[in-house]
Amino acid sequence: MKKYVCMICGFIYDEAIGIPSAGIAAGTKWEDLPPNWVCPLCGAPKSSFKEKMEKNTEVEQPKDVLPEEPEELRPLSVGEMSALCSNLARGCEKQYLKEESALFTQLAEYFERKTPVEDRANMENLHTLVQKNLQEEFAVANNAAEAMADRGAKRALVWSEKVTHILNSLLSRYEKEEDAFLLHTNVYVCETCGFIYVGEAPPEVCPICKVPNWKMSRVERRQTV
Repeated sequence: MKKYVCMICGFIYDEAIGIPSAGIAAGTKWEDLPPNWVCPLCGAPKSSFKEKMEKNTEVEQPKDVLPEEPEELRPLSVGEMSALCSNLARGCEKQYLKEESALFTQLAEYFERKTPVEDRANMENLHTLVQKNLQEEFAVANNAAEAMADRGAKRALVWSEKVTHILNSLLSRYEKEEDAFLLHTNVYVCETCGFIYVGEAPPEVCPICKVPNWKMSRVERRQTV
């Protein structure tokens, strides 16, 4: 019997055990699950699952060559400054540094107001960038964190890669269903790790970083004229 792991939240479907509480009997093979079956923890589709290999059968993946360090550091864009200050604000909040968190939040909002709107901003281009991150950029970042033995960076990359898998899945659904996908429902974002949830109410805890759902903010819809 095989096991399949959700690449988004880490849930493992074990064919030998099944999910009796959901009406899936023990011994139910992966291919016998309905095509529209989704992860019971985060709602990801079957396409987001990979077969879980035993340790003695895993093949070591080749590591990408780290990029050469630039001779000069390039300045950050205003959008990157906004994201950086926002992350610093959340880091201060987790350490109960309220004053520092408020100041970084003000900076993040300032740089956000200064960020120009991208002329080519659309769902198709966003999906292309997300897929590039999954296929290329995370491998390079993980190798750099491994080379530096940076445990904090490796943990942040684990979270962000899972969240990016979720975003990729949501964008794929949006391309198929278009605006009907978001009709009569809500969108929530975890303030800690960026987990995105589409549904009437968020889960009790974030499946990525395990914070309670009061840390998940509902995205307000733009008013159309």
